[in-house]
Amino acid sequence: MDTDNLDLDFSDFVTGYLECALWSSTEGSEDGDMGASLEDNYGIEDIDPKTLKEMIKECEDFQKYAKVELAQYYKEYDESRAGHDFWLTRNGHGVGFWDRGLGELGDKLSEKSKPFGSYDLYAFEGKVYGQ
Repeated sequence: MDTDNLDLDFSDFVTGYLECALWSSTEGSEDGDMGASLEDNYGIEDIDPKTLKEMIKECEDFQKYAKVELAQYYKEYDESRAGHDFWLTRNGHGVGFWDRGLGELGDKLSEKSKPFGSYDLYAFEGKVYGQ
């Protein structure tokens, strides 16, 4: 499957999620140290189609699972920020829903992120993959 055949017009939630995923993920360097952010060398169009579908599906699943809490969240922040916070929270980056000063709402969204576990991106031969 080729990304040229995929519709790259995503919801704001998904776009925020994908952009944050590329921004916060890094390439390993030849000396084994953490290298550049994936966003320095890759864009959403470089995400492997299978990985992209998985990421979109998880965003959709989370939005259904946390529908009530997200409706409250959207009174303060937009969908793009919610996608950004979902990526950071589910991957334990130390910031995210709970860090927005939303009190119990931030805690609930953080708890609802936990069942999704972490998801890592890596680059290989010009494409970005997830695991």
